[in-house]
Amino acid sequence: MVVAAQDNSAGEAGVFRRHVLYIPGYDPFPPRRYRELYRSEGAAQAAISGYRLAIQPRAGETYGWRVAARIEGREVEAEVEVLVWSDLVQQSMAQGIAATYLQLVRTAWAYIGHGALNRLMRLRKGPMIAALYPIAVLILQAVIALLVLFLAAKAVAWAWLVLVGPGSPGHWVAILFGLLAGWLTLRGFRAMDHRVYAYYLMHDYAFTAGLKGENPPALERRMAEFRARIRAALERDLDEVLVVGHSSGVHLAVSILADLIREGLPARRPALGFLSLGQVVPMVSFLPRAGRLRGDLAYLSTRVELTWVDVSAPGDGCSFALCDPVAVTGVAPEGQRWPLVLSAAFSQTLRPETWRALRRRYFRLHFQYLCAFDRPGDYDYFRITAGPLTLAERFRGRKPSASRITRPLSPHRSVA
Repeated sequence: MVVAAQDNSAGEAGVFRRHVLYIPGYDPFPPRRYRELYRSEGAAQAAISGYRLAIQPRAGETYGWRVAARIEGREVEAEVEVLVWSDLVQQSMAQGIAATYLQLVRTAWAYIGHGALNRLMRLRKGPMIAALYPIAVLILQAVIALLVLFLAAKAVAWAWLVLVGPGSPGHWVAILFGLLAGWLTLRGFRAMDHRVYAYYLMHDYAFTAGLKGENPPALERRMAEFRARIRAALERDLDEVLVVGHSSGVHLAVSILADLIREGLPARRPALGFLSLGQVVPMVSFLPRAGRLRGDLAYLSTRVELTWVDVSAPGDGCSFALCDPVAVTGVAPEGQRWPLVLSAAFSQTLRPETWRALRRRYFRLHFQYLCAFDRPGDYDYFRITAGPLTLAERFRGRKPSASRITRPLSPHRSVA
């Protein structure tokens, strides 16, 4: 597959103007973290690559910033807008300890009971190890809490016997103290989850699997708002509108863009690009009730109205690296054009010392796509978002990664 898409750019003269709409993954943190990440990593990449990049505040009802750059000999003005759904993430994470363990059982059954787990393991083991990690950690925490409960109850029973003597009240007092000690142990584990991430990951996978691949109604409403924001950008006098989806934000962007194109795009509009980073689409598309997403993948993969480039890296254990999300889901139609699957090749684009420092920091590596590279190759996030070429122009003629995976493995292939 070779890139061949529409070229609606305004030409070489004048300032190149772009609107970037960024859809985060399952992230409870406020969007300002993305501005600070863009500021610091953009400055680092500009110093490495020898271009000029500066960001400024952006006024408006939605969160974002402005970028002024001179890259490849041309002035560029870009607006970056974060499409926020962190409030929905925070709501989904507002679960107690008992509710989280109930989520564990339901989520495990959603993937095991419907045949998805084995297929996903055959696709990429890294993301599935990440998926099994919170289950293993939460079970271990429960076992430790039960052990604490037992030892505390035995200690109180012995103390009661020594200090008070035998009697039935001592038995009940020991049980109550044991239950309290066990519960406090679980509370302690919950309080330290900012270091362990077991609860966070459990809520993430439970959010995906809660409706077996369907989007919750509140998320669908937010996606409709995002679609309206993208349409508003397409009606402006720009050279390009670029939608960037990261992690879980990729499958949201697929459905948003599919609906947008179905509705019809403005006759005169900027070029439309879709950059998907570190995608985890199979975690959703392999579930039984993900027919909407599967249909949107098939539809978007043939459209000439946009250019879709998918970037991942085998070093990112939290993504389905180099997996064509359309093909592995088993819905690739005749005439599939997208996505163009490319590797960020962390082991080659980062210096050996940088790679050694990061390779065990799995969450940090999952965000490397938004960061500076020591030796950037085809992929440079800041050239793409603040450079003077559309996505179609930048990757025209580029062949997909030779290591991409296209074998259809989803146990469910119905579309809606």
